Amino acid sequence: MVRPTRSNDWGFPRWRGYEDERAAAKVRLCDRHGCDAPGNCPAPKSPNSPERWYFCETHAAEYNKGWDYFAGLSAEEAAQREADERRDASGFAESKHNAWAGPGDGSRSRDEMRALGVLELDPDADFEAVKLAWRRLAKANHPDIRPGDAEAAERFRAGQAAYDVLRTAEERRQWKPA
Repeated sequence: MVRPTRSNDWGFPRWRGYEDERAAAKVRLCDRHGCDAPGNCPAPKSPNSPERWYFCETHAAEYNKGWDYFAGLSAEEAAQREADERRDASGFAESKHNAWAGPGDGSRSRDEMRALGVLELDPDADFEAVKLAWRRLAKANHPDIRPGDAEAAERFRAGQAAYDVLRTAEERRQWKPA
């Protein structure tokens, strides 16, 4: 009986990749002396050089720990390169409307974050800290304490509005439907 010479992966779906070979895959070893791990992390041999070392993940981390991207450049050249790369990568920056309102865990709204900024508090401040900051700001800028000072009156109004925003948000968090 004649054996078929055709493989069984010629139709759809293919059981192997299109460029797959039956021969053993070539594996590049880590360039660190004595390491037998696969070297699949390229690293430049010197700044601005196209030549590469190929390290395993452990040795690549060790190599990159002390890497200075701007080595060999003057301060002006380094600033110019940084500016060029920031300009070129601006399309990859996260758009502002998709970002959180700022630092924190995302549980506060943008208005609450602005109010915390007015009261000069951290994003994770609790309501007791909000009360203390509001009282401190009110004592320092109240119109009865500083009559005729327009800037102090404006700071007092901004602090009052910030406290109102944070108070209503806290009440909304505390309220649980029955």
